[in-house]
Amino acid sequence: MNRRRFALGAGLGLAVLAVDQASKWWVLHGLDLPARREVVLTPFLSLTMVWNRGVTFGLLDGIGGAAPFVLGGAALAVVVALGVWLARARNLLTALSIGAIAGGAVGNVIDRLRFGAVVDFVRAHAFGWSWYVFNVADAAIVCGVAALMFEAIFARPSGSGLARARNRH
Repeated sequence: MNRRRFALGAGLGLAVLAVDQASKWWVLHGLDLPARREVVLTPFLSLTMVWNRGVTFGLLDGIGGAAPFVLGGAALAVVVALGVWLARARNLLTALSIGAIAGGAVGNVIDRLRFGAVVDFVRAHAFGWSWYVFNVADAAIVCGVAALMFEAIFARPSGSGLARARNRH
């Protein structure tokens, strides 16, 4: 385990968690978005209150009263697996990506356990088109996954990996 990479990945995860929870607190208590329902910021961006009781993009909404615990437990299991992966991360991009994903996942788990749903509030829209309402945690998860995909597609294999691959054939 590279302690520096682990610390940077974990630090980013904690930062994502802090910003996510602070933004949700402000939306709920400072702005009182549940009462206001929507605040238009620009012609293409609004703050819109949504209680997401499902998973990503509202999938599995309505699976019953145990949903927050089932989905929260599943997310925590994923976070534990991400922690193991973070400890084994071979480069900084992987460590930071895993940290962002884990921090976002924990932020949404906290919402599920506190409210029974995730606080979503950012809505991008233009020309009659509207994206799903999301939050800081969701954005961090998507960016982390995108970075991992970028790395998987464009990373150069290490010399030792190439040597092992050649020896197998």
